[in-house]
Amino acid sequence: MNAKPLFCLFCLPASRLLSVALLLSLAATSHATAETNLVVAADGSARFKTVQEAIMAVPAGSANNPVLIHIQPGTYRELIYVQREKRFFHLCGADPQKTVLTYDLHANLPGPDGKPIGTFRTASTVIDADDFTAENITFENSAGPVGQALAIRVEGDRVMFRNCRFLGWQDTILANRGRHFYQGCYIAGHVDFIFGGATAFFERCHLHCQRDGYITAASTPDNQPFGFVFSACTITGERPEVRTYLGRPWRAYASTIFLDTEMSDVVRPEGWNNWKKPEAERTARYAEFNSAGPGANPAGRVRWAKQLTPREAKALTLQNVLRGHDGWNPKANP
Repeated sequence: MNAKPLFCLFCLPASRLLSVALLLSLAATSHATAETNLVVAADGSARFKTVQEAIMAVPAGSANNPVLIHIQPGTYRELIYVQREKRFFHLCGADPQKTVLTYDLHANLPGPDGKPIGTFRTASTVIDADDFTAENITFENSAGPVGQALAIRVEGDRVMFRNCRFLGWQDTILANRGRHFYQGCYIAGHVDFIFGGATAFFERCHLHCQRDGYITAASTPDNQPFGFVFSACTITGERPEVRTYLGRPWRAYASTIFLDTEMSDVVRPEGWNNWKKPEAERTARYAEFNSAGPGANPAGRVRWAKQLTPREAKALTLQNVLRGHDGWNPKANP
């Protein structure tokens, strides 16, 4: 068998040399992009006009070289998907009030088969990748009071949100799996507006209830020690007459804990709801410690929820809740 001839760049005709030069240039640009901060501007003043375009420009980042996407002020009406392989992506807005990622799908919209698309396909933003961070951004579903409509669906592990806003109505945040940290965020909704099976720690967040409803609907697996933990948060209502429950169990072993949280009278005295599933009262893991404000009513809470002791509450630190198998500490890499 004849040996395959070696590739000789200098033996190519001029037209082919131009093509090869172009490919090499594109490869070099791609490599440089992976090491460079990307900028998105809705007005077209930057290289990228949409957030998804910037996300697709880079295959992945690394712990030592994350992909930084700076999003200029503007309203970006687009569906955003951070794929599983795109780890270490960091979306940075300048101001959450002025940098808005939004769309308006809802569960009752017909899909290609003519049937309603359902809850899980309504997310304006989907985070499938691990090691994702966002800050100073609004994530919104603008569909309004038309049923389930996710602002964001989070499937990744070691995911962080700092100083972000999450705006929706029913099912605003689906924290589906993994470990998440929400710091100084504003979260608005009506029914089950924080739900899912993830382990999530909410630190100094503002939970705003638009109408009567339920703040959380955890579906924590029975073998998972922690579900949703709210620490030093604030709960308010859109109007004085709004009333809400702290949570109801989407799955039997739902775990939700409020620590040192300021509760307005939007919170119902009984605190928790069993979702018409009396059997869930034996397994749901609902607790509070040192709640304050008009909505804090330890004596009025349902008997199957728990008031933690100081020692029990002290053990529920950010590090203990999110540590997992790899010792993750989201504050170790600010």
